[in-house]
Amino acid sequence: MGCEMSARNNGSAHWSEQEVDEAAFKDARLGRRFADLLKQLGDGMGGSIPFACQDWANTKATYRFFSNAKVEEGDILSGHIAATRARYEACKGPILLLQDTTEFTYQRRNPHEVGFTKSINSGRDKEGRLRHHTVCGILMHSSLAVTIEGLPLGLSSVKFWNCDKFKGTAALKRKINPTRVPIEKKESVRWLENLRQSIASAGQTDRCIHAATARAIFRSSTASPIS
Repeated sequence: MGCEMSARNNGSAHWSEQEVDEAAFKDARLGRRFADLLKQLGDGMGGSIPFACQDWANTKATYRFFSNAKVEEGDILSGHIAATRARYEACKGPILLLQDTTEFTYQRRNPHEVGFTKSINSGRDKEGRLRHHTVCGILMHSSLAVTIEGLPLGLSSVKFWNCDKFKGTAALKRKINPTRVPIEKKESVRWLENLRQSIASAGQTDRCIHAATARAIFRSSTASPIS
């Protein structure tokens, strides 16, 4: 019961307060702005940014925050990673760290402003030839901490990425032997990076059970041991 209460509330007036580290930002005003923004988005969960912000002034301020060069991914995630560890430490018994990749796809007039994730089969044209197109979007690879009872505690590690130009992995295989490429230069290194980051952020690693897909384990099997 103590673990569940810690994970859900932890005594905060609003759940978002324990997920923000205002001191992580280079500018204190940005830290305060993010705290207010997370509260707004949390109260408008599932809605658009204009819906959550309610008025045009707050909406513009939100977009300015996200486009601010001084705001970095680590600043935003710092508070949540620390809160995840606090909930983890408040629980007893083993913790599952579940790794997987989530894909966010978009339709944009200029997809190069967002980036690309993969190439997919679009069916056949009138002449029966296969068509392919690249998908515009962002990939997120994360490790979710969960108790064995199924209570989510938060993310212990997360990484976002995409490609400025899709490289065509299948075509490269005809020119490069994938087994000769170091794991550090492969996209699948994200599984190892998440493992290392989760170990560093969670602590008490003897309680951690890392779970990934069989495909991911096979891909990473040639990598050097985790230090």
